Amino acid sequence: MFDTLQDRLSTVFKGLRSKGRLTEADLDATMREIRIALLEADVNLGVVKEFVAAVKERSLGAELSKALNPSQQIIKIVNEELVSILGGEARTIRFAKRPPTVIMLAGLQGAGKTTLAGKLAKWLAGSQHSPLLVAADLQRPNAVNQLQIVGQRAGVQVFAPEPGNGVGDPVDVARRAIEHARTKLHDVVIVDTAGRLGVDAELMQQAADIKAAVNPDETLFVVDAMIGQDAVNTAKAFDEGVGIDGVVLTKLDGDARGGAALSIARVLGKPIMFASNGEALADFDMFHPDRMASRILGMGDVLTLIEQAEKTFDAEQSRAAAEKLMGRGKFGLQDFLSQMQQLRKMGPMSKILGMLPGAGQFKDAINEIDEKEIDRVEAIIYSMTPKERDDVSILNGSRRARIAKGAGVQVSDVNKLVTRFVEARKMMESMAGGGMPMPGMPGMGRARGASATKKAPGKARKGKKARPVKGRQLPQQRPQAAAPEAPQSMDDFQLPPDLAKMFEQNKPKF
Repeated sequence: MFDTLQDRLSTVFKGLRSKGRLTEADLDATMREIRIALLEADVNLGVVKEFVAAVKERSLGAELSKALNPSQQIIKIVNEELVSILGGEARTIRFAKRPPTVIMLAGLQGAGKTTLAGKLAKWLAGSQHSPLLVAADLQRPNAVNQLQIVGQRAGVQVFAPEPGNGVGDPVDVARRAIEHARTKLHDVVIVDTAGRLGVDAELMQQAADIKAAVNPDETLFVVDAMIGQDAVNTAKAFDEGVGIDGVVLTKLDGDARGGAALSIARVLGKPIMFASNGEALADFDMFHPDRMASRILGMGDVLTLIEQAEKTFDAEQSRAAAEKLMGRGKFGLQDFLSQMQQLRKMGPMSKILGMLPGAGQFKDAINEIDEKEIDRVEAIIYSMTPKERDDVSILNGSRRARIAKGAGVQVSDVNKLVTRFVEARKMMESMAGGGMPMPGMPGMGRARGASATKKAPGKARKGKKARPVKGRQLPQQRPQAAAPEAPQSMDDFQLPPDLAKMFEQNKPKF
């Protein structure tokens, strides 16, 4: 969603890197480019003016650090101000002291309230809560049936006493749902309310009546992040007519310019609490302003990546694979397949790689990643016997032909997979075992050509002659191959061929 803004800001900052110091004219030009970038991203005009003024004031102030160059200074200030306009800090749900906690969802039709209700319920269920979905949207055709299907997929119960399609009183349904939750020991109630194609008096009155009947602990406004500036106007109308406590952004995986996300928190003064960035029920999480600012500036989102990995990866399998790479066993294709399958559970490869710092410069290569290529890799490995997966060295010509036929690929595809796997395994074993020639890195082995601390036997001391040792040579005296000269600077440093080859490839290969 923020690709255009990210590209524009990257261009602005790139132009600053060659400058040793910034003049006021340079700063004015930079602020003008940032202003244009934000306006093109459909950010609210008032928010843009406030943001640019704050960045310029801080850049001209005395708080600049001498440890950073001008480009780093501006990026640091822009990052902090982005975090500020996005809400400052993450806020989660305020749970009631006496259950059930009631959460009311409000918003326009088409914003994704019903699907989001299921996502929120699944997220709460994963946090040891027992949520109940309430079908209070009795006007939209099949809204009740849709919520029941979403609830079934999320593994949570749905309270739907009325068929909907214009039949039933939503206020009465919401009121009865609270008593039902107390009886069935549900500690969270999520009320899905009706929407309209536009803001009108009837919609506001119904939402206000439901709120008065159930007295929710949280009233969340669900907004489609793709509708731009109109999202801010709609949020204002709901805040004035019903009163909202927080905002939930949906469809963050779309190709819109993203101005709503950057505007709505500052204009309303209400936090963005959650964000939905996909169609799957698992594509939902808390909104972290600092992480979103980091993504916009192309610095990745490592914390979210780590959290997703912790939820997805099996600790025992990962530990066993790591031990094999460290020499306590042989890392085979079965281990590779297990790790790759766990990685795919986190989402598409392009999404995962996009969270890495600096991924913006490889955006085109990342977007071209073919998920079907990974399917073909899985098919090749599944066509092997367990023995062949554990030891690829036994794969002769006839075995490779059989595997290719079973996977529906060419023999050359099998050869490429085996070759890449062996090369990657060598590199990983070298890194895990400390064999990488990285000067000054603890536990990574001594750099090639580094001088030894002990004196070599037979070396003459100052003012004395070295006596030759007769008879059998000691191990230390045996001829040794001349070690390459240690690099004098990082420019002279040479990566191992396997690792250098990996960095030369923009597009990941499996």
